[in-house]
Amino acid sequence: MTVITITDHLSGSTARIAPDLGFNCFEFQAVVNGTKLDVLDAVIGFEQGGQKGSSSGIPILFPFPNRIRAGRFTWDGREYNLPGTDKWGNAIHGLCMDRPWRVVRQSDDFVTGQFQLSVDAPDRRSLWPSDFVIEVDYELVRSRLRSRFRISNPGNQKLPWGLGTHPYFKLPLGPNGRADACLIEVPAKKRWELENCLPTGRLIPVDEENDLREGAYLSVLKLDDVYTDLEFDGPQFDCLVVDEQAGLQVTLTCPPIFREIVAFTPPNRAAVCLEPYTCPTDAVNLQAQGQDVGWRVLSPGQEFHTWIDLSVGPVIV
Repeated sequence: MTVITITDHLSGSTARIAPDLGFNCFEFQAVVNGTKLDVLDAVIGFEQGGQKGSSSGIPILFPFPNRIRAGRFTWDGREYNLPGTDKWGNAIHGLCMDRPWRVVRQSDDFVTGQFQLSVDAPDRRSLWPSDFVIEVDYELVRSRLRSRFRISNPGNQKLPWGLGTHPYFKLPLGPNGRADACLIEVPAKKRWELENCLPTGRLIPVDEENDLREGAYLSVLKLDDVYTDLEFDGPQFDCLVVDEQAGLQVTLTCPPIFREIVAFTPPNRAAVCLEPYTCPTDAVNLQAQGQDVGWRVLSPGQEFHTWIDLSVGPVIV
């Protein structure tokens, strides 16, 4: 398996990306005040292959994040059936997370991967209404990992889509801390009510057990929740992973197109996932039921750009 390493030579921060495994950035070592910190969690040997594509690093979820109920949806009068791969028979995490991508640009501190459905997974082309191209840049700037996304429709049909990432943050951030003493913060007022990990269509306010707006400790959280109705000022918002004992925090910064955040505490791992999505789980079917869920469409020849930043530094009080 090919692994690409990018380096910020001013700070010494590095990131490693596996193009053959969904262009997954499975390691990010940020240098903060002269100390190198492991930010992302990955199962041992992930880069060698043979592991679950969604188990490590930063899986890229496109053209739909999370699940589609029973893998079935209707678009422009045609029914589509995706393979059901979770334990309930739902399609999960898109069409490009577990396939090789092509590296189209690269420098010391920068790399771009490209995936086109008809080229890189032609066996899956019939599963989606249109061909698509997604390009992702990873760039290191000091202790910040910048990701940029470009989505385009090279086909003749309208392209429905949603985008998400699934980062695993390693805990604790410092060598002397404890995972359960870390806290997470998400500026969300509501959650989607879920049954077997699928939204019922009902939004419910956060309560004492799952309100993350002021931060909540991992010791009291067991989450696999889709948060929404984010509250923030300005053109972007932050989600935080904070290690108070180490005096360090990871900041996930997104523009408001990422209207949902999935918070997931993976069992039996010293890690937490904060997953920015442009739409909720099963968005294509919720949209068909008349709900406004952020499900997006590109006409032939159109292109869309967005971004996510991941930075590491001292706790900001």
